[in-house]
Amino acid sequence: MLGTVLESERQTHYGSVGVAIHWATAVVVLFAFVYSPGGSEQRVYSATRDFDRQLHETLGIIVFVLAIARVLWRSKARTPDRPPMPLWMAISSRTIQAALYVLLFALPITAITGAWLEGHPLTMLAGLTINPLIGESHPIGAIVADIHTWLGDAIMWLAGVHSLAALYHHFVLKDDVLSSMLPHRPNTPRLFR
Repeated sequence: MLGTVLESERQTHYGSVGVAIHWATAVVVLFAFVYSPGGSEQRVYSATRDFDRQLHETLGIIVFVLAIARVLWRSKARTPDRPPMPLWMAISSRTIQAALYVLLFALPITAITGAWLEGHPLTMLAGLTINPLIGESHPIGAIVADIHTWLGDAIMWLAGVHSLAALYHHFVLKDDVLSSMLPHRPNTPRLFR
């Protein structure tokens, strides 16, 4: 029958590249959040917080590179078929996923812009320093830095909702949403079934 997808033809898992990018992004975002020097400009750029700031900036650049890689991969790769779900759930899923993508770009961009507007270079752990490429405007830089902080909190909240939704799908709805993003070996049983 036309239009019918046989179970054996359904794609139920993301490819290994997609899974690797997803989990690498999750880990790097978490570490960037944990190692954020946070607080006032004086605190962020104090000598005692230098390692944390450099680590945070390095992780932020890695997030940005992973976000670009993810978008490029997503534009070419086939993703698993979504299981049947209510319309509200499908809309919520797509909205949160889109918001996470936006934040993966907005966080590094606001960090870089805020630092440069405040007159600070980006200084990464490898000793790489990128001097400001835009003119200094300290008041605007402080606002952008505050926005960066709010966005950092937002991505953690959204990632938490995303994780809880995946667990709900797995344990309550008993579908393959979570399993589709776990490392996969063919012919292995679904977790906790």
